[in-house]
Amino acid sequence: MICRAVAKRDRNFFLNIITNAVTQPHLRQTHAQIILNGLHSDLATVTKLIQKLSDIGSITNATLICSTFPNPDLFLYNVIIRAFSRNNHHSNSIFIYRQLRQNTHLRPDTFTYAFVISAASNLDCSKLGSCLHGHAIAGGAGLDVFVGSAIVDMYLNFGNVGYAHKVFDEIPEPDTVLCNTMISGSVKNGCLDESILVFKNMILRGTRFDSTTFAAVLTAAAELHELKVGMSIESFSIKLGFHWHVHVLTGLISLYAKCNNMSTARCLFEQIERPDIIAYNAMISGFTCNQEIANAVDLFQKMMVLQHGVNSSTIVGLIPVFYPFGHLILTSTIHSFSLKRSLISKTSVGTALITVYSRLNEIDSARKLFDESPNKSIAAWNAMISGYAQNGITDSAITLFQEMQKFKIPPNPTTITSILSACAQLGALSLGTWVHDLASKENFESNVYVSTALIDMYAKCGSIKEARQVFDKLAQKNPVTWNAMISGYGLHGQAHEALNIFNKMVELKVPLTGVTFVSVLYACSHAGLVKEGEDLFNKMVQDHGFGFKPLPEHYACMVDLYGRSGELQKALTFINNMPVDPGPATWGALLSACKTHKNTELARLASDKLFELDPENVGYHVLLSNIHTADKNYHEAASVRQVVKNQNLVKTPGCTLIEINKIPYVFTSGQRSHEKTEAIYAMLEKLMGKMKEAGFQPDTVTALHDVEDEEKELMVNVHSEKLAIAFGLMNTETGSEIRIMKNLRVCIDCHNFTKFVSKITERVIVVRDANRFHHFEDGKCSCGDYW
Repeated sequence: MICRAVAKRDRNFFLNIITNAVTQPHLRQTHAQIILNGLHSDLATVTKLIQKLSDIGSITNATLICSTFPNPDLFLYNVIIRAFSRNNHHSNSIFIYRQLRQNTHLRPDTFTYAFVISAASNLDCSKLGSCLHGHAIAGGAGLDVFVGSAIVDMYLNFGNVGYAHKVFDEIPEPDTVLCNTMISGSVKNGCLDESILVFKNMILRGTRFDSTTFAAVLTAAAELHELKVGMSIESFSIKLGFHWHVHVLTGLISLYAKCNNMSTARCLFEQIERPDIIAYNAMISGFTCNQEIANAVDLFQKMMVLQHGVNSSTIVGLIPVFYPFGHLILTSTIHSFSLKRSLISKTSVGTALITVYSRLNEIDSARKLFDESPNKSIAAWNAMISGYAQNGITDSAITLFQEMQKFKIPPNPTTITSILSACAQLGALSLGTWVHDLASKENFESNVYVSTALIDMYAKCGSIKEARQVFDKLAQKNPVTWNAMISGYGLHGQAHEALNIFNKMVELKVPLTGVTFVSVLYACSHAGLVKEGEDLFNKMVQDHGFGFKPLPEHYACMVDLYGRSGELQKALTFINNMPVDPGPATWGALLSACKTHKNTELARLASDKLFELDPENVGYHVLLSNIHTADKNYHEAASVRQVVKNQNLVKTPGCTLIEINKIPYVFTSGQRSHEKTEAIYAMLEKLMGKMKEAGFQPDTVTALHDVEDEEKELMVNVHSEKLAIAFGLMNTETGSEIRIMKNLRVCIDCHNFTKFVSKITERVIVVRDANRFHHFEDGKCSCGDYW
């Protein structure tokens, strides 16, 4: 036997083998040979081996080798920090970083900070991230472009766009990667205008672009429905040669689809020789958001036939989120398909289905899906909370939000906006104020959507001064913000303030919308400003470069404007001259005016139209019955009530909410179940005595006509708002303001009652009914007895 000596291999030999290795067994054999050849302590060889192991996902073996290496240098530390982070062991990355700082004399470099900050970003721990940002600044790497990209990305992941912008603005020459991070991160956080601004600044600075830049900024233009901006970006991409890149074409498909130009979107899609799944998804989503559901389903089926794999984005695009009505069966089918393909566990799919079920008023199905979701994202919580709020189930929305707090799930601006909407509906001022404090702590106050929701909440909870304070502090306002302030003033009968805000909008050239005019016309109608309302209506049609076509709600506001001022014939003439068929809102405004001005003849005409257009609305029958009763036409009133009975129409029971020491109490008409019932009724009796001495006479006109006067008086005495006011007087300090929220329109008797109570008790009483706010003080109401 001849023994041959095996030549030892050098570092370059093993570095080449490691580079070309693709499997764990191959790398394990290579590691064994490295040891046999005495290179197990060679820093370059071991570092390359650890790097390769982490790249193929063998992080356990990489860690084991690293832990036995005697004197790792900074490069090896960086490799293992990055390896842990890339393999979703982010806490281990932080641990290694701490070891580096505490147990060695090595100084972290830009790579160290970039890798460890990236790990912290994925841990969703803002305090840790801020601390590492501080370390980077102290280490002299705070303005490095590479580190800056990681810091910006981290703050954007935390939803802190303000901090991300501060870091971005401090970096003297941001490169393409950093700019792309800022654009795409801003889009993900809903800061679409900011992302387009970053793109514009890239042009001014002469920063290099790539396909990712165009794809990201086109997403912002698409979400903003800014077709002109998107077309400018498209022209620029053609000039630089990026137009035919598949990701840019896909971005353009989304742009044209979301701007309702499906023909162009289809042409762009057909220009892609081999559309990938992202392009298919964009086209399916485009069809869905343009109500072309059949085309969306056909393209989806084509994908299946061509054996293109579908993913969660495909399903989300197919779900009719924006136009769900009439598509419950399709939604259920998609739900079943998602279960079969194990896509239901994807949070985006579950969230979209929860949203659609909620919008279809299938709230139980939405909650069942929410409860069954194993990993609930913040978007899923938001969808469920918003679903409850949109369906008027405000108590469940608030309960779920409180449950979210118990689980220590940090809210985002969408959460805050949804829960503020619930507070506004419920009139829960104390809870709304607490949510405001929470928004301030989370630095969400500057978010225009949160601030707009705060304005709406304060206005609908009776605190119009606080609403204005939020409005004045807000640096950036969108049209919705201005509309919310105008609407708030209208609710509180402060028409001149509403007009001032409107005029300021015109002066500042803030885009006016249909809602703007509805809000300001509403304010004019409730204050009897007929001339101002007429001028505004004419401006809406003729001025501001609008060429604005009035909607049914604008016509209804004008009928209400004329009707409230007693010009019933003018209101009828306006209706007859409308270019569109008047709907329930228009005839309802006329019927309400007929009640106020006791015009039975016109009331009969309006009610006939209403019974034809909206036969199941019991409110119109009740209103007509009251009109006949006021006219002492008891036979007709009884006939109307009999129709209600025969058709099994149910009138919404009256209830009133009052908060005492942040605890809500709800009273219903004639309620006697409250623990302080005897004291409440005794207080009412005491008040009535004092009020009668002051000249108060109960209005019993709308009570049933076939009972004795004393019984009629008793019936109106126990309306829910009277019970709530009595309870409030018993449980609040002398001289303090009382606020109540009623779900129905306040009746004449209760309105007079509250005026007298405000005078004899020297209290300010604020009442929100189904239509507006009434501020009672010293025997007078802000509505001028005109509501």
